[in-house]
Amino acid sequence: MISQPHPHLRRRRRTKIIATIGPASSTPEILARLFQAGADVFRLNFSHGTHEDHAARIQAIRALEAEFGRPIGILADVQGPKLRVGRFGGGRVHLQTGQEFRLDLNPTPGNSRRVELPHPEIIAAARIGTMLLLDDGKLRLRVTHTRDDHLETEIVVGGPLSDRKGVNVPDIVLPIPALTAKDRADLAFALDHGADCIGLSFVQRPEDVAEAREIAAGRAWIMTKLEKPQALDNLDAILALSDAVMVARGDLGVELPPEEVPLAQKRIISAARALGRPVVVATQMLESMINAPAPTRAEASDVATAVFEGADAVMLSAETAAGQYPFEAVNIMDRIVARVERDPGWRAITEAARPAPEHSSADAIAAAARGVAHTIGAKAIAAFTSSGSTALRVARERPDCPVLGLTPDVATARRMAFTWGVHALITPLTHSMTETVSRAVRLVQQEGFARPGEEIVVVAGIPFGKPGTTNALRVASVK
Repeated sequence: MISQPHPHLRRRRRTKIIATIGPASSTPEILARLFQAGADVFRLNFSHGTHEDHAARIQAIRALEAEFGRPIGILADVQGPKLRVGRFGGGRVHLQTGQEFRLDLNPTPGNSRRVELPHPEIIAAARIGTMLLLDDGKLRLRVTHTRDDHLETEIVVGGPLSDRKGVNVPDIVLPIPALTAKDRADLAFALDHGADCIGLSFVQRPEDVAEAREIAAGRAWIMTKLEKPQALDNLDAILALSDAVMVARGDLGVELPPEEVPLAQKRIISAARALGRPVVVATQMLESMINAPAPTRAEASDVATAVFEGADAVMLSAETAAGQYPFEAVNIMDRIVARVERDPGWRAITEAARPAPEHSSADAIAAAARGVAHTIGAKAIAAFTSSGSTALRVARERPDCPVLGLTPDVATARRMAFTWGVHALITPLTHSMTETVSRAVRLVQQEGFARPGEEIVVVAGIPFGKPGTTNALRVASVK
């Protein structure tokens, strides 16, 4: 259970920070330092580590949450299918540009002329002209002939290739489910241990998201990782089924030409913003800090760009999971984000990019709350919410004052850790508008957002405690 909050522990920024946990950051002491430095959400990467490792990390996060009295989000990122070539006789070969190379189902160790491709789905789906990218796109093969049990290819870009290197197939939709048997076991474990959000890899179609949603059954958000070109072809339908999305620029940067990745990032953020889905920008944001105590200027600009484009959160991967400077990485990301958000240009861009409200009373109330708060100079918007939808709608409006997400539900409070600008607090359910306003005034003052004589805006739903009924707005003065 979350204890009484530290009244002055609040962020200087609206954009959230996700830090991946790994060998460099698993102890309670380091987790506490990362949280105090600015991490709002901790990511567990199920591509690495055992269930015992992850159980211990979840326990440590929840102990940290109780110590500081602040909801902390946990993102459980499942691996998804990993497509790889087989092994080579000497462990490594060099493929020459222009030569022929066979990919087959034969498990015999390969050589410079052939290797196993233990994925019959790729062989069945490939067509003449299909491009296969090996080892994160360092090598490129073009299919020249297709057979039932193998593919003949021409090496377009050669180079060294070693055992079990990855294969990417950007040109076609593969008949492979997003969830493997390992993923299903990891997903069940994460749900049983109280993960707040599931990172879903290898999504190609809306059906992939629907399958994960059915398994989660509302116990956790589904965050779709957009890393396949095929997902971009189905972006609107995938977003509609997702609770949140991630611009996963690792695999996306392999399967798309480099010049297309920034445009894809911008498109995904804009589409997610329009639907009010939290959107995370991830991969290589401060990668040089794996081995260096400070980022490059280009990396600082990359983080700033994500903030200017309206991302709800930015994410650190190996920087905090395996790097030498996990605390410094979170600290400098916090500083970059806070500095961008103090810039007048950021506010102007944020205002210009605000999507039009949807045609619903809940969206009308959220838009009105932002407008009223701006007009009267309110110090905060207090959004009472049971499911989180009210806070999400207000956050979608990107108000220029803080948003307090007030909820009786611990799970809802933790999910709001992913959402732009929301400072989540757990508070008992109210039963009247008078009680709601009184509670909001007390909490806003207690948390240090407003002083006597200043005004706040309160939004809620009547009847109280019923999800999706945002329909009331009040202005209140702090006594």
